Parts: sequence; structure tokens; C-alpha cells
Amino acid sequence: MSAPSTQPADTKPSAKATGTTEAKPATKTEPAVATAIAAANTPAANKADSKATASTVATPAADPMPRATPSGPEAPEATVGTDAAFASTVPAETVLHTVRNISEVRHFFRTNDVPIFFIGATPFNLLGLDRWVRNFTYISYYDAWDGAHPRIFTPVHKPYREFGSGEEINNWLLLNAEVRARMTKDLRPGTRPKVAMVFFDEETEQICDELGYDLILPSAELRSRLDSKIVTTELGNEAGVASVPNVLTTGSDWKSLRKAADDAELGDELVVQTPYGDSGKTTFFINDEADWDKHSAEIVGEEIKVMRRINNLPVAVEAVLTRSGTLVGPFLTELAGHNDLTPYKGGWCGNEMHPDVLSDNQRAQATDLVKRMGDRLSKEGYRGFFEVDVLVDTDTDKVYLGELNPRISGASAITNVTAGAYADVPLFLFHLLEYMDVEFDLDIDEINARWEALSGADVWSQMIIKETSETVELLTATPATGQYYLDANGALVFSRPAMDWHMLQNESEAFFLRIYGPGDYRWKGADLGILVTKGRLQLERNGSPKLTIRAKHFIDSIRAGFAGIPVGGETAVDATAGIGVKTQW
Repeated sequence: MSAPSTQPADTKPSAKATGTTEAKPATKTEPAVATAIAAANTPAANKADSKATASTVATPAADPMPRATPSGPEAPEATVGTDAAFASTVPAETVLHTVRNISEVRHFFRTNDVPIFFIGATPFNLLGLDRWVRNFTYISYYDAWDGAHPRIFTPVHKPYREFGSGEEINNWLLLNAEVRARMTKDLRPGTRPKVAMVFFDEETEQICDELGYDLILPSAELRSRLDSKIVTTELGNEAGVASVPNVLTTGSDWKSLRKAADDAELGDELVVQTPYGDSGKTTFFINDEADWDKHSAEIVGEEIKVMRRINNLPVAVEAVLTRSGTLVGPFLTELAGHNDLTPYKGGWCGNEMHPDVLSDNQRAQATDLVKRMGDRLSKEGYRGFFEVDVLVDTDTDKVYLGELNPRISGASAITNVTAGAYADVPLFLFHLLEYMDVEFDLDIDEINARWEALSGADVWSQMIIKETSETVELLTATPATGQYYLDANGALVFSRPAMDWHMLQNESEAFFLRIYGPGDYRWKGADLGILVTKGRLQLERNGSPKLTIRAKHFIDSIRAGFAGIPVGGETAVDATAGIGVKTQW
């Protein structure tokens, strides 16, 4: 998805640019969540230092975020129908040998006794999956619940460290002594913990191999190859999946580019992409030689995809490739480039799922596209979760392949709380099933048909709130993670702590996941948090997407909950070191 996580809206609406600078071929998801763990954040990790610094700052006299007055003890947040934490271990003799339907899938995961860990800077992408899977735990660098979430583990000792990528964060967590002790606690002899994450590399694979963990993801080598926009296009061509009219060539000079485009009849307005990276950084709009001169340094010598520029609607969809076939999840639109949410032009900043994302005809085309890509990926040896950016030509109604994200993405957070997920199980459980020690034979066509019928039954939206000002501040107060509601006066009020957004009932409620807390720093482009709600946050006005009045009210209310003191001089430089590290998208 555009992480989601995905890529540019200014360069290519289908992608989600985070405005980050990556130290290696960038991965797109996105989705994960904070954009950086910078040197700025280490004071928060080193509690002694951060508290000493923060103690010199006067705390605001009034809490900037209105809160509901507690009326009594907080009831456990549990739904008996799904919360796997309340299930007991099933006797060994009753374990199913071959899983053949959704009921047996539920039974398998509700009685699962193999530890499964999701590791990352935050638990955002798969938050709430522990309701469905027994022994599912999050290992997170940031703890937005300050120790109160029963399924999230964060190491206490986090000394000063600058990270250059999301992969480095995950590898650091895997090597941390506290994390290793937690992952092997009460581990039965012969049992290997299962590990999932958004970003990983060859070093991650080596660490897991040495420590006896099963990294339940396709190989880093395969995923790196599939990440190439050039490879994605070639695989799509082989699978009979059309991309926006294009030509694949090598960047050399303006005349060569123009000739290649003319030979392919691509028109005067071109979109040029290099193989790797967020589209916000590696997608270029070139209409004339002046545009070429502006971007040529990043294009010359690279394999490039030269496309006709079209008016398009970017749509993201997640899927799971299993031995029984490809399951296709719900289709989501993107929030991108909204100044209230991100300082980056075209930067991805959220998603929406609603009944009108695609027409019936468009959905049929898009579903067939994703299934074909799944069939082609299976020939590459790929298994499990992937995300596809689909481009709908709004002038012709034709559906094109945009980009492929061979990973969990930022859209996963919504994908796993749909009406279809609660009618059956969340999409990610089929990824887990593919990598667990269990035989299964499922009617994928029947599941896909049911999910398609339920596609218009739910509305969910999420938006990633970044710091948009030039400020660098030491945070002294932040909104709490939990559930909020609009009171009788229209004010956004903190209602109660909550483990995730699954309990939201209507569009007057919202869940806010805090990223940075008191003692951390904020700077331009930093991810402050994610807000999830049941309801639309974006509407079409005059041919372009605009945030709704309600969305802007949510944003303003959440921002009002942040307070800090400016940091200047050399400290400001240190506080912004490392910006650009992608952690969870």
C-alpha cells in the first residue's frame, strides 16, 4: 500500500511515502510505525537521563486532553467469543491433524501452545491479533501502555543507540538479553518460538537460526528481489496482469528517455520509477527536459520503469498465498499528502475501508489481478502475506497493477478488524497457518466469495499523525494510549485505557496509539501516533480528496495533548540525528 506504508501520492498516488531516507534499498510498508528511532529518542530509553532532563521543565498546569471521570473499577477488556488469552490448553489427543474449515482454524489457534512473537518498534500492524491466537506476544521497542498491556514486552534497559533502519531495530531487539529471556521463558524442550516482523534481513535470519527461532517469513533474499518495481512489473506481465502502459529501460539522458516513451506511445507526461525505495523518493514526474535535469542524478544508470501518467485512484489490498490458494483481503483507499497529518508532499498518512472503495466491476478486476499475482509468486517460492497497490484509471475504469509489497503492511491494522475477519478469522491467521506445524486443506474460493459478499458491511479508517512544524522539542506531556469519545459538547475526551481498537462501536469513538511519550523528542516528520476510528475521514471535493471536518477535529484535539520545551543549538542537531529510519510501515 501507498505503509500504506506504502508510497507517494505526490509522485505516484499508489505509494506511501514517509519522507524518510533509508540506508539501504527501502522497503515499503510500511506501514510499521514510528518513522525513526533517533538519537533524540535515547533519553527516553535511558530513563535516568530522561527523567533528570524532564524534571527541570514545569508540567502544564492543566491537562490539555479532557478525560472522563472514572465511575468505578475498569472491567477487563475481553470478548469471550474471540479472546484467546482466556482459552485453556487442549489435550494433545484432541489436536486436529488436518484443518479443513474455519471452525477448525479457530479451534487450532485458540488452543495454540507454540509461542508466536511479533517484533518491531511498535505492535501497531498486528495489534489485537492476540485476541485470536493463544500465546501470541508483541516484542516492542516503544511501549505506549507503559507496562499495562499484558501481551506487550519492552526491554527495560535501552542504552543510547542510533538505528539506521527498521531491520537494525528488530535485530537489536532479538539480541537483547531481556528479550531473549522472555522469548524462552517456560519454553518446552524441542519447541521453537515463531517470529514475525515487518523488516528483516540476512542478519535477522542468522540470529534466529542461532537462537533456535523460526522466522515465519519468506527469505530475505527472495523478498529483496520481489521488492524491485521492475521485477514486479515483469512478474505481472508473465501472469497476464496489466500495469499502467510502460516501458522498461535504463536511465541515460533526456533524448533516450523521450525516444523510449515515444516508441511506447506513452504521451508527453511521464512517471519514472527506479527499482527500490518508497515511491515518494524514487518516483519522478517528468514532462519536459527541465524536469529531467532536476531528477537525472537519481535516475541515470538505474533500471527504470517509464509510465504514462494517468488520473488514478490508488487502492491497497492485502492477501495471503497459501498451499490452498490466495486469500484476498478488503480493498482500502489511502490518505496521502494531507498537510494536517504530514509535512511530506504526497506522503502516505492513513487508509480507509468503506463500501464504495470500488465498484463491483472494479473489485472483480482487482481480485482477479491479486489472485494472478499470487499464482505467479508461488512459482517464485513465495509463501504468506503480501500487499498489492492497485491503480484504478478513473477515466477508463480499468484496473492496473501498481506495486507489490512482499510483507506485512500498514493496512494490516484495518484488515484484521473487518466484518469478514469477525465472521471468519483475521487474514493474518492464514499466514500463521501456512508456517505452523499443521496440515490444512481449505476451500479458498468459498472463503473469498464470502468475504467479497461482506466487503460493504464495514467502515474503518486510520490516520498516522506526524509532527508538521519545524520545532524540535523535549516532550513533557502526551495524550494517553486508549479509547476516546466525542462528548455532548463535541470535545474529544479520553474515555479509558484500551488494548487495541477492536472495541470501537461508532464514528464518535476513536482509539489513539501513542508513539512518543514524555522524555522523548519530537521533530518535523516524527510519527506522534495513530488514530483509528469507525467512520470516514476523507471525502472527495472538487475532484480531490479532502479531510473531513471530523477528521480535522480529531487531529487538532490529539495535537493539543502534546506539550514540550524547545530544544536549540547543538542539542537540536543531536535530537534530529537518525531521522529517516523506517520502523514499522
